[in-house]
Amino acid sequence: RMSKEVQEPEPDPSTHPSDPLTGDEIRDAREILEREKDINESTRYAKIVLDEPTKDELDAYDETGTTPQRRAFIRLRDIEDKATYEAEVAIDDDSLLNYEHVAGVQPSITLTEFELCEETVKSHDGWQEAVAKRGVEDLDLAMVDPWSVGHHLVPDDVDPDRRLAHGMTFIRKGEKEDNGYARPLDNIHVWVDLDEMEVVKLLDRGVKEPDVIHNLEDAKYLEKDRDLREDLKPYNVDQPDGPSWEVDGRKVEWQNWHFRVGWTQREGLVLHDIGYEDDGTVRSVINRASCAEMAVPYGDRDPNHNWKNAFDVGEYNIGRLANSLTEGCDCLGYMHYFDGIINDTHGEPQVIPNAICLHEEDYGTLWKHTDWRTERTEVRRNRRLTVSFVATVGNYDYEFNWYLYQDGSIEGQVRLTGIDSAGLTAPQDDESGFSEMLAPQIKGMIHQHFFNFRLDMAVDGDENELYRVQNEVVPPGPDGVQNDWPGDPEDLNPAGQAFYADRTLLETEQEAQEMIAPRKGRYWQVENPTKTSALDRPVGYRLLPGENVDACAQPGSSVHERSTFIDNHLWATPHSEDERFPAGEYINQSAGNEGLPAWTEADRSIDGEDLVLWYTLGVNHITRPEDWPILPVHISSFKLEPVNFFDENPAMDVPPEHAIKNISARREAKYDDPDQVAKGDD
Repeated sequence: RMSKEVQEPEPDPSTHPSDPLTGDEIRDAREILEREKDINESTRYAKIVLDEPTKDELDAYDETGTTPQRRAFIRLRDIEDKATYEAEVAIDDDSLLNYEHVAGVQPSITLTEFELCEETVKSHDGWQEAVAKRGVEDLDLAMVDPWSVGHHLVPDDVDPDRRLAHGMTFIRKGEKEDNGYARPLDNIHVWVDLDEMEVVKLLDRGVKEPDVIHNLEDAKYLEKDRDLREDLKPYNVDQPDGPSWEVDGRKVEWQNWHFRVGWTQREGLVLHDIGYEDDGTVRSVINRASCAEMAVPYGDRDPNHNWKNAFDVGEYNIGRLANSLTEGCDCLGYMHYFDGIINDTHGEPQVIPNAICLHEEDYGTLWKHTDWRTERTEVRRNRRLTVSFVATVGNYDYEFNWYLYQDGSIEGQVRLTGIDSAGLTAPQDDESGFSEMLAPQIKGMIHQHFFNFRLDMAVDGDENELYRVQNEVVPPGPDGVQNDWPGDPEDLNPAGQAFYADRTLLETEQEAQEMIAPRKGRYWQVENPTKTSALDRPVGYRLLPGENVDACAQPGSSVHERSTFIDNHLWATPHSEDERFPAGEYINQSAGNEGLPAWTEADRSIDGEDLVLWYTLGVNHITRPEDWPILPVHISSFKLEPVNFFDENPAMDVPPEHAIKNISARREAKYDDPDQVAKGDD
């Protein structure tokens, strides 16, 4: 990840209320707070972000042009008082709106704490002795990753109210570019107080294998260390006329889609105001979409690893860990980038250059038919717009993609790659099922990844309903009827083949706690009962699950209590400004049972409400040698498709490829100036 101080001049001020804070606004917010409050030098700025406008404020902006006040939300950690504070600042009015102490909570771990924690561990005599017992001579080659400690699995002699990290040690073999994650120093555990930056406990369970580190393979993956294939020919994506989108600040228009590209330090990429232009009118689909939380529980019983359960969004602020996509981006063709602006622990703005990538992709066939009588074929290529960011969380890398399609559908996708969290093992342990051999003496533990996507729906407006739709069969019997058939006895099924799509209205939060049922073809449909199609049907969008898995964490376990959103694949709530994160606002060292399970106990109505869907996408990872030393990308996603939202296939007007080429040729013939051609002026 690349980051640097914001360079003057600053970008133009935000042009929309939902746009993230600029570097100047971050600095202004800090200065306002420090003018009004005595912020001592021991205070760390965990977060300075936009305090997003309320729905009412955004509605007023859309309807009357009334611009809401630009507010900043600030979270601080006083390391002397060991206390957490929240502040709200009115940037436009140059005033402090609120400042309060929040008891019993821990902010997410900052990048500065990552670095200082590693330095603290490596300077500790006990850790140095433990590492030396394993044959390590050059401590500069050691790596210490500060894992979040969770809550219930903190050792009995460590105060769980301290601000803690759990240090895990790895060693590079011969140079600082070696793959240290391939060489874990198992049995060394270090708990560090991040406020005081001191080791509060070191546990060495003993050397697992004498000289094991020296026997491990290098597991190199850098280009310079590998013999590369020589038979792969270049593959170039050529867009001589430039892209098909229009970007104005953070607003994007592409193939009838309109949306804004947002950013938060916690979630990373956020999409706002997603709508589709239909006959000159932009019709709303989603108000706000993001990946709001992650949980990664491990299933191995090995005490070196059974405590692992990372919340990469809430505990680490995954947006802060975004890659700069200047180099190494997987995009081909024409690209547009958006920077991610964050703050350091001193409250100074920093920029992650090119944190978000926008580009077009060819995606095979959009639609096709051949009339076999006339031998006439009509076919259209499927092009999609990709908005993505990539975050590296220690050993793992996550790519989050939002795809918009020409047929009016939207796909949320995550791609998992990077390096397995590995441990040491002996060959006889290979059959346990709790882990699998990745390489000689190296195991990968069974684990799961759960991503919770928050979808603030607005299907043609905010008055939405939610239906479960799935296949149901008509049981045959005498004359095609059985006594337990709930339908009209006159509705016969003499051929025994009848089945239908059953629609069940989910009216309350408790009714809407659902699991996938792929054998029934289950999906969920959001409808607006106040708007109808040409067929007099309520307009809607349906959420189609893709890959998913049941959570294996047992009720009552620490993992389960802290991530209860994984109990259901779908949750639904009425919109509330305070309900943003499915495991709660402060997940770091939280005891759990916050967020979705707490909110939905009220069993509020979701019938005709401003509806928020929370979709939990689960990935099961049973490791294999082919995942080593780098995991091939694993792709998992869900999709939103229009249902009665349009009167016909909205992609009927997409031109065939030969027409696009003819348009391009005409442009080249018309203009000698390549700059004019690139503008797409026809």
